[in-house]
Amino acid sequence: MLDKIIYNTVLSQTLSPCGKYLVAGNIYGQLAVFDLDNIFNPVIELLTSDYNKPKHIHTLESGSQVCSLVSTKKFLVVGTVNQILGWDWKSLGHSKLGKPAWNITIRPRSLFENCDINSLWCSEDEEKIYAGCGDNKIYVHNLEDGRLVNSYEGHSDFVHCVHGNGKQIISSGEDGLVLLWDTRTKKSHNKIEPHRNSKVQRHDIGKWVGAAALGNDWIICGGGPRLSLWHLRSLDVVTVFDLPDNGIHVAFFHDDCVFAGGVSKHLYQLSYSGDIRVELPVSATTVYSAVLRTNPRKVLSIAGSSPEIDLCTTFNYRDQVLHFR
Repeated sequence: MLDKIIYNTVLSQTLSPCGKYLVAGNIYGQLAVFDLDNIFNPVIELLTSDYNKPKHIHTLESGSQVCSLVSTKKFLVVGTVNQILGWDWKSLGHSKLGKPAWNITIRPRSLFENCDINSLWCSEDEEKIYAGCGDNKIYVHNLEDGRLVNSYEGHSDFVHCVHGNGKQIISSGEDGLVLLWDTRTKKSHNKIEPHRNSKVQRHDIGKWVGAAALGNDWIICGGGPRLSLWHLRSLDVVTVFDLPDNGIHVAFFHDDCVFAGGVSKHLYQLSYSGDIRVELPVSATTVYSAVLRTNPRKVLSIAGSSPEIDLCTTFNYRDQVLHFR
């Protein structure tokens, strides 16, 4: 592992509800638990050289890569290969990670296939978990008992991203589709195909859409096609962002900004009109994950194809570099 960890890739991150812990998952099936209280407010007399390393590193029993992470008030939810696992947050502070509190198995279409849980999103009432998967489907499970509530079918290739806002869900995939779903009708009612738009398409990178997010009136999406802002009701492209990237894996709204990253050495903060407000240098050559929280602590954490994770409290520059090794 010492040799491999140099090439560590962090695919996912999440923050605990209390704001004390940052959890990052990598391609080796490891969960790194960082104590943010100790990192941001160290006791100088007790400070050691490894203060910015994980408090604990837990390895999943299956050894499968950690594809996605999401937090609820009670659980750390882990998406891996063929499984969604839930641990009580209280157990994450222990040196040894016990058995998960619950386990949902996603059945692949055949015994010879694996299904990566590429994206997880939890409903606002925290009753349901939405999983965008490698078998082209989105599965909806009840968090209370793990029961399968529904599955959405509409993508013809694996799902990269799933996100929601109120009663609407958005998904994006390797097939180049961005689909809008109504949770009340459980059907896709609209779609965007960015790779077919001449302003957005980038044939040399591909048609896949790695990230999509819903705002109140807007959609942000990008991947092989350029990062672009679309009007939610008309589904017209409003802004095409001119970024020097070779693919987008992360895109989300915060306040009046768009945050985006991917195959680039920067995480960008952009105005809706396309202006670059902040061009934040990052440690990873490709950004696969960025999580932002303003309460109870203001923090932005950026990770990807590097054992280093960048931590920001002002969102304008790096305060700390954490080491997942």
